[in-house]
Amino acid sequence: SDMPGEAQILRRLEAAPRERIRPQDRVTVDQFKRRPDLRRRAPSIDIQAINFEYDSDVISRSQYPKVQRLASALNRMLRSRPRTRFLLEGHTDAVGSAAYNLNLSERRAASLKRVLVRQFRVPSRAIETVGYGEQFLLIQTPYESWENRRVTIRRIDDFLR
Repeated sequence: SDMPGEAQILRRLEAAPRERIRPQDRVTVDQFKRRPDLRRRAPSIDIQAINFEYDSDVISRSQYPKVQRLASALNRMLRSRPRTRFLLEGHTDAVGSAAYNLNLSERRAASLKRVLVRQFRVPSRAIETVGYGEQFLLIQTPYESWENRRVTIRRIDDFLR
């Protein structure tokens, strides 16, 4: 699976939300994480190209050039709009128990954030993380599926109080 380029990541995340967010509809980060209806409206990009070791949350150094592409897009947005906030979502396929996958996806999102912050200087405050496990499959299958093992990045500042 190909890693999107910096320009493509920027284009997707800089887009306006699908509908305007009224001030009274703004929520906290924790509320946003629990609102699939709001998440669907947020500009986002799925990244399937950053691979984790099977059953692991480790991002090997061989993956760093891909992470760097993401980091430079996020840093560029933050230079022009310092208040930008991102939600980094971990997703798994449906192999294994739901509880196990939820935990694995949370660890993977946190692990990617750590690399973005420590190696590539993305400000920690700009990134929230969450894991959804197998809750939001792209491909409905109980079998192994690389499409479902992904990280989704959403730009969420427009939705936050």
